[in-house]
Amino acid sequence: MAGKFGGRLAAGIVLLTLVGACGYDHTSNPTGYGDTTPNATEAARAEPRVIRATGDLTQALAEFRASLGGSLNPPAPGEQATGRREINWDAVSGALLNVDTFPGDFFNRVSPRGQIFTTEGTGFRVSDNALADLNPAYASQFAAFSPPKIFVSVGRRALAAHFVVAGSSTPARVNGFGVVFSDVDVEGGATLAFFDARGRLLRRVSAPVRSDAAGFSFVGVTFSNPIVARVRILSGQAAITGLNTDISAGGDADLVAMDDFISGEPHAIR
Repeated sequence: MAGKFGGRLAAGIVLLTLVGACGYDHTSNPTGYGDTTPNATEAARAEPRVIRATGDLTQALAEFRASLGGSLNPPAPGEQATGRREINWDAVSGALLNVDTFPGDFFNRVSPRGQIFTTEGTGFRVSDNALADLNPAYASQFAAFSPPKIFVSVGRRALAAHFVVAGSSTPARVNGFGVVFSDVDVEGGATLAFFDARGRLLRRVSAPVRSDAAGFSFVGVTFSNPIVARVRILSGQAAITGLNTDISAGGDADLVAMDDFISGEPHAIR
């Protein structure tokens, strides 16, 4: 069970899979960690760079941000030549907090980052109390990596991030995407699946199991070119309802929350 976030630990585990680079672990699978589906293009399968980490995420996040290229772009409309966009939920406040009706287009329409979320469930929730209003036990379960807010899909564990030119409805692609998860207790309990504009699966990766009481895990993938149009996220083995209990506390499913989303700059599909 993850405890409350009390500062990032100096010790942690970082697992880096860099295709074609030296000094890091390589997978035995030539296409890297995860899926080997034949419907992914050969170029896309050869290019991805996968970064997985748990514990102290500092090094992994620095590596991932650098791999996206460029600096952090502001939450403003329009397509930037390079850089990245990040969501840490700090822009969410007031009546949109701690309810199941957080709008999936908020980070395109209100605070433009070029991401629109859809869910197989009934909605989304941004919490500033570790979901304790749903179940007091969650307060010691789900820590915020960038305090105090975390994010969950309501009703189902599955959601998708779709990319558009920030502040518009123009379909776009990014060169990478990653998520910080909170309290991954089971290998495969949190996964990302990357798709191109034609709906072809490019890559599937899982976040590592948490290594310490802080409970944070990160997984992200970058490609050499903007090719990713959609990412399907599975956060946990079941949706967080307030009525269920995490597997580490005697429940029958691994419950997982989300924090920071990091993506490359969305570029229009031309």
